[in-house]
Amino acid sequence: MNIASALQGLATLSWLLVVGVIALAVVRAARAKPMKGAVSITIGTIVFSLVLTTVSAGLVFVQADQRGVVISAVAPKGYREQPIQPGLRWVIPFAENVRFYSISRQTYTMSVAANEGDMQGDDSIRARTRDGQEVNIDASVIYSIDPNKIIQMHIEWQDRYQNAVVRPLARGIIRDMASQYGIEEIVSSKRAEMVQKINDELSTKLGENNLMLVDFILRDIHFTEQYAAAVEAKQIAEQNALQAEYVVQQKKQEAEQARQTAQGQADAVVIQAKGAAEARTIQAEAEAKALELI
Repeated sequence: MNIASALQGLATLSWLLVVGVIALAVVRAARAKPMKGAVSITIGTIVFSLVLTTVSAGLVFVQADQRGVVISAVAPKGYREQPIQPGLRWVIPFAENVRFYSISRQTYTMSVAANEGDMQGDDSIRARTRDGQEVNIDASVIYSIDPNKIIQMHIEWQDRYQNAVVRPLARGIIRDMASQYGIEEIVSSKRAEMVQKINDELSTKLGENNLMLVDFILRDIHFTEQYAAAVEAKQIAEQNALQAEYVVQQKKQEAEQARQTAQGQADAVVIQAKGAAEARTIQAEAEAKALELI
């Protein structure tokens, strides 16, 4: 509890004390036992309560992650042109009040899961790709209020910025970017490129509305049942084709092995026959020389 809240609590208690004093004085007077100094005590408690109420109405404590927009009855524009910064601050009692805004990071999630996003039920972004396929995209936008533009943000949006700015901008930009890519590009080859384009465009648009984009997260992409079935069938066909190609290659290898074996056997026969012929030739030459000697 900060000092401003403590003073507000004391001011409330002081007015309860005033009521109690007045009630006690009335009861004592009704019983013909008037309370001594009742008027002075009553006036004193009223003055004390007024002082506490005035001080508590003027003291404002701003948290470190907050900025305050001062709505003023005495300022020319109806508000102070500069936000109040963190710490204990003073505003004009009863003439000014403060609207607090958090400048910490906030996350807005849109998801097909019922209890995962900021909206109940299926809140994913339905989009069509360049080739006409329907996809549902889950995404999260991490953003914050620009502390340097908080006055303008209050004037334009007040506390409606999440549903009036972040949500429609994100959904529209995601749909537009998805329509520029084919479904296979979104799934694999150009997913990172699409995410970067969404990030850049969303950052620009949020900046125009006094907000800052911290990060854009493409959480998941869901396909229609028909497309999922087609992808599965394609994968099965590709696997079958690879299996068939493997079988063909195996058969070719077996045929080549058989050819090489047969070639080896044939070469062995030729070599054997050649050896036998050469042996017979040598034997014949030896016999001829023997006859010459006789």
